[in-house]
Amino acid sequence: MTALDDIPARPGLKRLLRARLRPRSKLQKGTAMSITSERKQQLVVEYATKTGDTGSPEVQVAILSERITNLTEHFKTHVKDNHSRRGLLKLVSQRRQLLDYVKTRDEGRYKTLIERLGIRR
Repeated sequence: MTALDDIPARPGLKRLLRARLRPRSKLQKGTAMSITSERKQQLVVEYATKTGDTGSPEVQVAILSERITNLTEHFKTHVKDNHSRRGLLKLVSQRRQLLDYVKTRDEGRYKTLIERLGIRR
């Protein structure tokens, strides 16, 4: 016997309360919008230019690209999520600025980076 059985029968009330009391997971459908720490460490190791490198433009662009792909997948199921869409546009702009920086410093690094990440342009 649950607490819902004590409620007098009113149309829709029990159904509404059951829906509110139902345990939900954080991610009901789709993929995670953020990047996990394990995946971030993998990207740091994969794109590092030297040992202990966590802040080089290559690493930053790789992490931003991962976050962008996760958000892009999120928008396939959550079309009306405009608040997160604004964040996506900010991430794309930040990645573009970092890529432009790498391109002005060393065009060879830029070309290999966009080939490894599969970014157009």
